[in-house]
Amino acid sequence: MADKRDYYEVLGVAKDADEATIKRAFKRLAIKYHPDHNKDPDAGEKFREINEAYQVLSDPQKRQAYDQFGFEGINGQGAGGAGFSNADFSDIFGNFGDIFGDIFGGAAGGRARRGPQVVPGNDLRVRLTLTLEEAVRGVTKKINIKTRVRCEKCNGTGGTGKKTCPTCHGSGQVHMRQGFMSIAQICPQCHGTGEIIENPCTECHGTGRVEKTKMLSVNIPAGVDVGDRIRLQGEGEAGLNGAPAGDLYVVVDVKPHNIFERDGNDLSCEVPVSFTTAALGGKVEVPTLDGRVTISVRPGTQTGTVMRLAGKGVKSVRSSTKGNLYCRIIVETPVNLTSYQKDLLAKFEASLNGEENGKEIDPQAQAAARSSHTPKSEGFLNKVKKFFDDIAK
Repeated sequence: MADKRDYYEVLGVAKDADEATIKRAFKRLAIKYHPDHNKDPDAGEKFREINEAYQVLSDPQKRQAYDQFGFEGINGQGAGGAGFSNADFSDIFGNFGDIFGDIFGGAAGGRARRGPQVVPGNDLRVRLTLTLEEAVRGVTKKINIKTRVRCEKCNGTGGTGKKTCPTCHGSGQVHMRQGFMSIAQICPQCHGTGEIIENPCTECHGTGRVEKTKMLSVNIPAGVDVGDRIRLQGEGEAGLNGAPAGDLYVVVDVKPHNIFERDGNDLSCEVPVSFTTAALGGKVEVPTLDGRVTISVRPGTQTGTVMRLAGKGVKSVRSSTKGNLYCRIIVETPVNLTSYQKDLLAKFEASLNGEENGKEIDPQAQAAARSSHTPKSEGFLNKVKKFFDDIAK
């Protein structure tokens, strides 16, 4: 026995390792060295060694004997010695199939479930487009869904004269041997039901389901937003062999609004004001989802100024409080001016420069006058001048 490695060493686990740890170690090493996937000439021998170690350490009685007496303690118990070394891989396949059933379809090793396969119906998804007002306030919508429903003519049975499928013998699965593995596949004759129908229903042609367009009412809760989903339980595709139907998921889309933009619980909009209102101040009426409100524009308000209206936003389905409405002031430049209006604006511009009654003033006084009326413009011009002065140095 001098040439045999310690079983704990083979699996790379400690001597006090529990059953789950030993099983995980075996699974990892068996995948690595299985000859179907590892073309190394020594892979087969390593796989035999790994399986031999697992057969002993996964069996409480064999493990106890091995821990007390070593290899001598397990001779004649189905592992080690000539009895194992002369075995082919089919002798250990059942053990291997049990470990890897969850990876290769759940039926390796011949443990396929017998009886008709009960298959729940598929879930369905549909997109529903709402207006902003509908999304915020909630609404009930009618939708048409094309899906597969239980056949009323045969009550979902598919027909009469059912008998056990001769191909899969009622399991709904067939097994294909690939090397040392047995992989389960859906039976091609009965399509996984485990039965065949001698007299198929003329309406559903033996499937137990028919396509139908049905109308549903969807209650949209107040405050939904783009991407929110409403689940309608059991309104998806019908199941097979008495299995429950799937669910229908209604995914919300919201149309762009011509005034408001939504960001979570907050709304925003642009509010155009006249040149004179921005300069002199005044009252401006703005819309909200609850009706019109009046805001006060301060004298000298600039384009881009944002005013917050607390509580005039949206209360989402995930919040108990309303957001805010943010109004961005846009100062509108007059267009289509008459000659008289243009003349007035020219005189107004001259007055900003400190000119009165057509009399010019010195440049220093003119700059001071402009700075007092248009500080941002003058500040920008000063920055531009400094920029070019720095380049010229």
